[in-house]
Amino acid sequence: MRMRQLGRSGLFVSELCLGTMTFGGGDEGIWGHIGRLDQPAADALVRTALDAGINFFDTANVYAGGESERIVGQSLKNLGVARDDVVVATKVLGPMGAGPNARGASRSHILSQAKQSLARLGLDHIDLYQIHGFDKAVPIEETLEALDTLVRHGHVRYLGLSNWAAWQIMKAVGIAELRRLAPILSLQAYYTLVGRDLEREIAPMLLSEGIGLMVWSPLAGGYLSGKYDGEGQAADGRRANFDFPPVDRTRGGGVIEAMRKVAGEKGCTVAQVALAWLLHQEVVTSVIIGAKRPEQLADNIGAVEVKLSTDDLAALDAASRLPAEYPGWMLERQGAYRS
Repeated sequence: MRMRQLGRSGLFVSELCLGTMTFGGGDEGIWGHIGRLDQPAADALVRTALDAGINFFDTANVYAGGESERIVGQSLKNLGVARDDVVVATKVLGPMGAGPNARGASRSHILSQAKQSLARLGLDHIDLYQIHGFDKAVPIEETLEALDTLVRHGHVRYLGLSNWAAWQIMKAVGIAELRRLAPILSLQAYYTLVGRDLEREIAPMLLSEGIGLMVWSPLAGGYLSGKYDGEGQAADGRRANFDFPPVDRTRGGGVIEAMRKVAGEKGCTVAQVALAWLLHQEVVTSVIIGAKRPEQLADNIGAVEVKLSTDDLAALDAASRLPAEYPGWMLERQGAYRS
Protein backbone atom coordinates (compact mmCIF):
# COMPACT_ATOMS: atom_id res chain seq x y z
CA MET A 1 0.00 0.00 0.00
CA ARG A 2 1.66 3.19 -1.19
CA MET A 3 1.29 6.52 0.60
CA ARG A 4 0.62 9.70 -1.33
CA GLN A 5 0.82 13.37 -0.38
CA LEU A 6 -2.58 15.05 -0.14
CA GLY A 7 -2.36 18.12 -2.33
CA ARG A 8 0.24 20.67 -1.32
CA SER A 9 0.40 19.54 2.29
CA GLY A 10 2.56 17.44 4.56
CA LEU A 11 -0.24 14.93 5.08
CA PHE A 12 0.30 11.44 3.64
CA VAL A 13 -2.66 9.16 2.94
CA SER A 14 -2.93 5.63 1.60
CA GLU A 15 -3.71 5.26 -2.10
CA LEU A 16 -6.89 3.45 -1.08
CA CYS A 17 -9.32 4.95 1.41
CA LEU A 18 -12.05 3.03 3.23
CA GLY A 19 -15.42 4.63 2.56
CA THR A 20 -17.99 4.03 5.29
CA MET A 21 -21.29 4.88 3.61
CA THR A 22 -22.35 1.25 4.21
CA PHE A 23 -22.12 1.71 7.99
CA GLY A 24 -25.28 2.08 10.05
CA GLY A 25 -28.17 2.19 7.58
CA GLY A 26 -31.63 1.17 8.77
CA ASP A 27 -34.41 -0.84 7.19
CA GLU A 28 -35.83 2.09 5.23
CA GLY A 29 -34.53 4.93 3.10
CA ILE A 30 -31.46 5.45 0.96
CA TRP A 31 -28.94 4.34 3.59
CA GLY A 32 -30.67 1.02 4.02
CA HIS A 33 -30.26 0.37 0.28
CA ILE A 34 -26.56 1.28 0.40
CA GLY A 35 -25.64 -0.66 3.54
CA ARG A 36 -26.83 -1.67 6.98
CA LEU A 37 -23.61 -2.76 8.64
CA ASP A 38 -23.66 -2.92 12.42
CA GLN A 39 -20.69 -2.38 14.73
CA PRO A 40 -19.16 -5.90 14.55
CA ALA A 41 -19.42 -5.97 10.75
CA ALA A 42 -17.87 -2.51 10.52
CA ASP A 43 -15.06 -3.53 12.90
CA ALA A 44 -14.23 -6.44 10.58
CA LEU A 45 -13.94 -4.11 7.58
CA VAL A 46 -11.85 -1.55 9.44
CA ARG A 47 -9.54 -4.32 10.64
CA THR A 48 -9.15 -5.66 7.09
CA ALA A 49 -8.31 -2.17 5.86
CA LEU A 50 -5.78 -1.53 8.59
CA ASP A 51 -4.11 -4.89 8.05
CA ALA A 52 -3.67 -4.02 4.36
CA GLY A 53 -1.95 -0.73 5.22
CA ILE A 54 -4.90 1.64 4.69
CA ASN A 55 -4.63 4.66 7.00
CA PHE A 56 -7.37 6.78 5.41
CA PHE A 57 -11.07 6.61 6.40
CA ASP A 58 -13.89 8.70 4.91
CA THR A 59 -17.38 9.31 6.27
CA ALA A 60 -19.95 12.14 6.40
CA ASN A 61 -22.40 13.54 8.90
CA VAL A 62 -25.38 12.66 6.68
CA TYR A 63 -24.46 8.99 6.28
CA ALA A 64 -27.22 7.12 8.13
CA GLY A 65 -28.02 10.34 10.00
CA GLY A 66 -24.66 10.42 11.79
CA GLU A 67 -24.58 6.71 12.63
CA SER A 68 -21.70 6.07 10.21
CA GLU A 69 -19.52 8.60 12.05
CA ARG A 70 -20.37 7.03 15.39
CA ILE A 71 -19.53 3.53 14.16
CA VAL A 72 -16.23 4.67 12.62
CA GLY A 73 -15.13 6.27 15.87
CA GLN A 74 -16.17 3.24 17.89
CA SER A 75 -14.30 0.91 15.52
CA LEU A 76 -11.07 2.81 16.05
CA LYS A 77 -11.57 2.48 19.81
CA ASN A 78 -12.56 -1.20 19.64
CA LEU A 79 -9.47 -2.02 17.60
CA GLY A 80 -7.13 0.04 19.78
CA VAL A 81 -5.98 2.25 16.90
CA ALA A 82 -3.58 5.05 17.83
CA ARG A 83 -5.01 8.41 16.78
CA ASP A 84 -1.90 9.49 14.89
CA ASP A 85 -1.90 6.28 12.84
CA VAL A 86 -5.07 7.15 10.91
CA VAL A 87 -6.41 10.00 8.83
CA VAL A 88 -10.13 10.54 9.40
CA ALA A 89 -12.16 12.55 6.91
CA THR A 90 -15.77 13.62 7.19
CA LYS A 91 -18.09 16.01 5.37
CA VAL A 92 -20.78 18.62 5.99
CA LEU A 93 -23.60 20.10 3.88
CA GLY A 94 -26.75 17.95 3.84
CA PRO A 95 -29.79 18.37 6.08
CA MET A 96 -29.25 17.31 9.69
CA GLY A 97 -32.53 18.72 10.98
CA ALA A 98 -35.86 20.11 9.84
CA GLY A 99 -35.06 23.83 9.95
CA PRO A 100 -33.62 25.97 7.13
CA ASN A 101 -30.38 26.55 9.07
CA ALA A 102 -29.76 22.86 9.76
CA ARG A 103 -28.24 22.38 6.31
CA GLY A 104 -25.86 23.96 3.83
CA ALA A 105 -22.45 25.60 4.01
CA SER A 106 -23.23 28.55 6.27
CA ARG A 107 -21.00 29.51 9.18
CA SER A 108 -23.72 28.48 11.61
CA HIS A 109 -24.21 25.01 10.13
CA ILE A 110 -20.51 24.28 9.62
CA LEU A 111 -19.45 25.21 13.16
CA SER A 112 -22.40 23.38 14.71
CA GLN A 113 -21.92 20.22 12.67
CA ALA A 114 -18.15 20.10 13.18
CA LYS A 115 -18.77 19.96 16.93
CA GLN A 116 -21.38 17.23 16.51
CA SER A 117 -19.19 15.20 14.15
CA LEU A 118 -16.33 15.32 16.67
CA ALA A 119 -18.69 14.07 19.38
CA ARG A 120 -19.97 11.19 17.24
CA LEU A 121 -16.47 10.23 16.14
CA GLY A 122 -15.15 10.53 19.68
CA LEU A 123 -12.12 12.46 18.41
CA ASP A 124 -10.47 15.72 19.41
CA HIS A 125 -9.88 16.76 15.81
CA ILE A 126 -10.91 15.94 12.24
CA ASP A 127 -8.00 15.41 9.88
CA LEU A 128 -9.82 16.39 6.67
CA TYR A 129 -13.08 18.35 6.79
CA GLN A 130 -14.89 18.60 3.46
CA ILE A 131 -17.80 20.66 2.16
CA HIS A 132 -19.98 17.93 0.67
CA GLY A 133 -21.34 20.01 -2.23
CA PHE A 134 -21.81 23.56 -3.45
CA ASP A 135 -24.31 25.76 -1.61
CA LYS A 136 -25.50 28.47 -4.00
CA ALA A 137 -27.32 30.30 -1.19
CA VAL A 138 -24.18 30.98 0.88
CA PRO A 139 -21.26 33.24 -0.14
CA ILE A 140 -18.08 31.23 -0.61
CA GLU A 141 -16.33 33.77 1.64
CA GLU A 142 -18.58 32.82 4.56
CA THR A 143 -17.92 29.11 4.05
CA LEU A 144 -14.15 29.53 3.84
CA GLU A 145 -13.97 31.81 6.88
CA ALA A 146 -15.93 29.28 8.94
CA LEU A 147 -13.56 26.51 7.86
CA ASP A 148 -10.57 28.72 8.69
CA THR A 149 -11.98 29.25 12.19
CA LEU A 150 -12.09 25.47 12.72
CA VAL A 151 -8.48 25.11 11.59
CA ARG A 152 -7.23 27.97 13.79
CA HIS A 153 -9.02 26.49 16.82
CA GLY A 154 -7.45 23.08 16.20
CA HIS A 155 -10.73 21.24 15.59
CA VAL A 156 -9.79 20.55 11.95
CA ARG A 157 -6.35 20.03 10.40
CA TYR A 158 -6.98 20.19 6.63
CA LEU A 159 -9.78 21.29 4.29
CA GLY A 160 -11.36 19.81 1.20
CA LEU A 161 -14.34 20.09 -1.12
CA SER A 162 -16.59 17.55 -2.77
CA ASN A 163 -18.69 17.70 -5.94
CA TRP A 164 -17.76 21.28 -6.90
CA ALA A 165 -17.34 22.56 -10.46
CA ALA A 166 -13.91 23.73 -11.64
CA TRP A 167 -14.87 27.42 -11.57
CA GLN A 168 -16.27 27.09 -8.05
CA ILE A 169 -13.08 25.44 -6.80
CA MET A 170 -10.87 28.07 -8.41
CA LYS A 171 -12.98 30.85 -6.91
CA ALA A 172 -12.56 29.28 -3.46
CA VAL A 173 -8.81 28.86 -3.98
CA GLY A 174 -8.45 32.49 -5.02
CA ILE A 175 -10.50 33.82 -2.08
CA ALA A 176 -8.54 31.71 0.40
CA GLU A 177 -5.23 33.00 -0.98
CA LEU A 178 -6.39 36.62 -1.07
CA ARG A 179 -7.70 36.55 2.51
CA ARG A 180 -4.91 34.31 3.83
CA LEU A 181 -7.35 31.64 4.94
CA ALA A 182 -6.59 27.95 5.36
CA PRO A 183 -6.15 26.49 1.85
CA ILE A 184 -8.25 23.94 -0.02
CA LEU A 185 -6.12 20.80 -0.36
CA SER A 186 -8.43 18.20 -1.87
CA LEU A 187 -11.49 17.48 -3.94
CA GLN A 188 -13.66 14.40 -3.58
CA ALA A 189 -15.29 13.62 -6.92
CA TYR A 190 -16.78 10.90 -9.10
CA TYR A 191 -14.36 9.44 -11.67
CA THR A 192 -14.48 6.05 -13.40
CA LEU A 193 -13.86 4.37 -16.73
CA VAL A 194 -17.56 4.98 -17.53
CA GLY A 195 -17.58 8.47 -16.02
CA ARG A 196 -14.59 10.49 -17.24
CA ASP A 197 -16.34 13.90 -17.38
CA LEU A 198 -13.95 15.23 -14.73
CA GLU A 199 -11.15 15.13 -17.34
CA ARG A 200 -12.61 18.05 -19.31
CA GLU A 201 -12.11 20.88 -16.80
CA ILE A 202 -11.62 19.61 -13.25
CA ALA A 203 -8.63 17.28 -13.66
CA PRO A 204 -6.42 19.83 -15.48
CA MET A 205 -7.30 22.43 -12.84
CA LEU A 206 -6.42 20.07 -9.98
CA LEU A 207 -3.04 19.27 -11.53
CA SER A 208 -2.36 22.96 -12.17
CA GLU A 209 -3.19 24.00 -8.60
CA GLY A 210 -1.71 20.99 -6.78
CA ILE A 211 -5.05 19.90 -5.31
CA GLY A 212 -5.42 16.23 -4.41
CA LEU A 213 -8.23 14.07 -5.78
CA MET A 214 -10.19 11.51 -3.78
CA VAL A 215 -12.37 9.36 -6.02
CA TRP A 216 -15.81 8.28 -4.82
CA SER A 217 -17.80 5.36 -6.31
CA PRO A 218 -14.82 4.09 -8.35
CA LEU A 219 -16.88 1.08 -9.47
CA ALA A 220 -19.75 3.30 -10.65
CA GLY A 221 -22.14 2.06 -7.99
CA GLY A 222 -21.19 -1.55 -8.73
CA TYR A 223 -21.59 -1.25 -12.52
CA LEU A 224 -17.87 -2.01 -12.96
CA SER A 225 -17.76 -4.75 -10.31
CA GLY A 226 -17.91 -7.56 -12.86
CA LYS A 227 -21.47 -8.53 -11.93
CA TYR A 228 -23.08 -6.55 -14.72
CA ASP A 229 -23.27 -6.70 -18.48
CA GLY A 230 -23.23 -3.57 -20.61
CA GLU A 231 -26.94 -3.01 -20.08
CA GLY A 232 -26.52 -3.01 -16.32
CA GLN A 233 -28.25 -6.36 -15.84
CA ALA A 234 -27.21 -8.58 -12.92
CA ALA A 235 -28.70 -11.15 -10.61
CA ASP A 236 -28.01 -8.98 -7.58
CA GLY A 237 -26.08 -5.89 -6.59
CA ARG A 238 -26.73 -2.42 -5.22
CA ARG A 239 -27.94 -0.99 -8.52
CA ALA A 240 -31.03 -3.22 -8.32
CA ASN A 241 -32.36 -0.86 -5.61
CA PHE A 242 -30.22 2.25 -5.99
CA ASP A 243 -29.31 3.00 -9.62
CA PHE A 244 -26.63 5.63 -9.05
CA PRO A 245 -24.41 7.22 -10.31
CA PRO A 246 -25.84 7.53 -13.83
CA VAL A 247 -24.04 5.53 -16.52
CA ASP A 248 -24.20 5.86 -20.30
CA ARG A 249 -24.95 2.22 -21.02
CA THR A 250 -24.64 2.63 -24.78
CA ARG A 251 -20.92 3.17 -24.18
CA GLY A 252 -20.67 1.02 -21.07
CA GLY A 253 -20.85 -2.30 -22.88
CA GLY A 254 -17.66 -1.63 -24.81
CA VAL A 255 -15.88 -0.49 -21.66
CA ILE A 256 -16.84 -3.62 -19.74
CA GLU A 257 -15.76 -5.81 -22.66
CA ALA A 258 -12.33 -4.14 -22.73
CA MET A 259 -12.03 -4.49 -18.94
CA ARG A 260 -12.85 -8.18 -19.04
CA LYS A 261 -10.17 -8.75 -21.68
CA VAL A 262 -7.54 -7.00 -19.56
CA ALA A 263 -8.70 -8.85 -16.42
CA GLY A 264 -8.37 -12.18 -18.22
CA GLU A 265 -4.85 -11.38 -19.38
CA LYS A 266 -3.78 -10.14 -15.93
CA GLY A 267 -5.46 -12.93 -13.96
CA CYS A 268 -7.36 -10.41 -11.84
CA THR A 269 -10.99 -9.36 -11.39
CA VAL A 270 -12.87 -6.76 -13.43
CA ALA A 271 -13.25 -4.62 -10.30
CA GLN A 272 -9.49 -4.66 -9.78
CA VAL A 273 -8.97 -3.41 -13.33
CA ALA A 274 -11.35 -0.50 -12.68
CA LEU A 275 -9.51 0.47 -9.50
CA ALA A 276 -6.04 -0.11 -10.95
CA TRP A 277 -6.86 2.18 -13.89
CA LEU A 278 -7.67 4.98 -11.45
CA LEU A 279 -4.46 4.38 -9.50
CA HIS A 280 -2.53 4.82 -12.78
CA GLN A 281 -4.02 8.31 -13.35
CA GLU A 282 -1.72 11.17 -12.41
CA VAL A 283 -4.51 13.30 -10.98
CA VAL A 284 -5.67 10.67 -8.46
CA THR A 285 -4.41 10.79 -4.87
CA SER A 286 -6.64 8.18 -3.21
CA VAL A 287 -9.48 5.92 -4.32
CA ILE A 288 -12.35 5.44 -1.88
CA ILE A 289 -13.52 1.84 -1.69
CA GLY A 290 -16.57 0.66 0.21
CA ALA A 291 -17.72 -2.86 0.97
CA LYS A 292 -20.19 -4.94 2.96
CA ARG A 293 -17.94 -7.98 3.52
CA PRO A 294 -14.24 -8.36 4.35
CA GLU A 295 -13.66 -10.67 1.35
CA GLN A 296 -15.17 -8.05 -0.97
CA LEU A 297 -12.92 -5.41 0.54
CA ALA A 298 -9.87 -7.70 0.25
CA ASP A 299 -10.57 -8.20 -3.47
CA ASN A 300 -10.69 -4.43 -4.00
CA ILE A 301 -7.48 -3.95 -2.04
CA GLY A 302 -5.80 -6.40 -4.42
CA ALA A 303 -6.00 -3.71 -7.11
CA VAL A 304 -2.83 -2.10 -5.74
CA GLU A 305 -0.89 -5.11 -7.05
CA VAL A 306 -2.30 -4.88 -10.59
CA LYS A 307 0.18 -3.24 -12.96
CA LEU A 308 -1.34 -2.05 -16.21
CA SER A 309 0.95 -1.87 -19.23
CA THR A 310 0.97 0.92 -21.80
CA ASP A 311 -1.03 -1.36 -24.10
CA ASP A 312 -3.55 -2.10 -21.35
CA LEU A 313 -4.05 1.59 -20.65
CA ALA A 314 -4.37 2.36 -24.35
CA ALA A 315 -7.03 -0.32 -24.81
CA LEU A 316 -9.03 0.93 -21.83
CA ASP A 317 -8.69 4.51 -23.00
CA ALA A 318 -9.87 3.66 -26.52
CA ALA A 319 -13.01 2.01 -25.12
CA SER A 320 -13.84 4.74 -22.61
CA ARG A 321 -12.48 8.09 -23.78
CA LEU A 322 -14.81 11.06 -23.94
CA PRO A 323 -16.06 12.35 -27.29
CA ALA A 324 -14.44 15.58 -28.40
CA GLU A 325 -16.16 18.67 -27.03
CA TYR A 326 -15.61 22.41 -27.38
CA PRO A 327 -13.35 24.11 -26.38
CA GLY A 328 -11.20 21.00 -26.01
CA TRP A 329 -11.01 20.21 -29.71
CA MET A 330 -10.23 23.84 -30.54
CA LEU A 331 -7.54 24.11 -27.87
CA GLU A 332 -5.91 20.97 -29.24
CA ARG A 333 -6.06 22.26 -32.82
CA GLN A 334 -4.74 25.70 -32.02
CA GLY A 335 -2.10 24.32 -29.67
CA ALA A 336 -0.56 22.11 -32.32
CA TYR A 337 2.21 24.67 -32.96
CA ARG A 338 3.63 23.84 -29.50
CA SER A 339 3.85 20.11 -30.19
